[in-house]
Amino acid sequence: MEFELAAATPAKDRRVRRSRAALIQAAIALVTERGTAAIPISDIAAAADVSRQLVYQHFGDRDALLLEAALDLARTELLPRFAEVASPEGSERARALTRHFAEHRAFYRAMLNSSGAYALTKALSGLIAPINRRAIEAQFAEDDDSQQLDDLAAFVTGGGAAVINAWVTDGEDPLDPDDLADRLVGLLGIITAAVRPTTASDVLEQKTETDR
Repeated sequence: MEFELAAATPAKDRRVRRSRAALIQAAIALVTERGTAAIPISDIAAAADVSRQLVYQHFGDRDALLLEAALDLARTELLPRFAEVASPEGSERARALTRHFAEHRAFYRAMLNSSGAYALTKALSGLIAPINRRAIEAQFAEDDDSQQLDDLAAFVTGGGAAVINAWVTDGEDPLDPDDLADRLVGLLGIITAAVRPTTASDVLEQKTETDR
């Protein structure tokens, strides 16, 4: 199954791209190292070897920089893993997801314990929801209820985010990404089984069985 990778619009100026990339990398490294998102802008600027003014110029404030850093991490490391999954089965995508969060636990835990947690969850869900939507649509190929598929994708994405967030912030070390992946796939199976009888094809099949 192929996925279109959502990406930020790159700046046209090469110097701007370099300074933005340096700030994003510095933000991720410092948050990961210190275990907190409360990093002074001056520290991030110094680590990126740019002025504080450039931080404000490119991102507006620290929270916007940290959010963009998290999205960049997901775009460059997580979404390509989804694209590499050859099997349409949800288990491989789930493992790609949980392994990513386990590998970058220190960063995500600090972000999820900060004032930007809601914005982070919403932004990451925005990246993942379209992928879940296409996967769900493949399972209900005969169902033309677009709104129901949209709602189901939002439900699965939001529920999965809640489970992952709790796992990242409160799970015991070391995290077991394969175990969580199996749990997520199991939950998806329960949801799919509950929803499937309501699809048009199954309703017709049930009616045919009743009429016999």
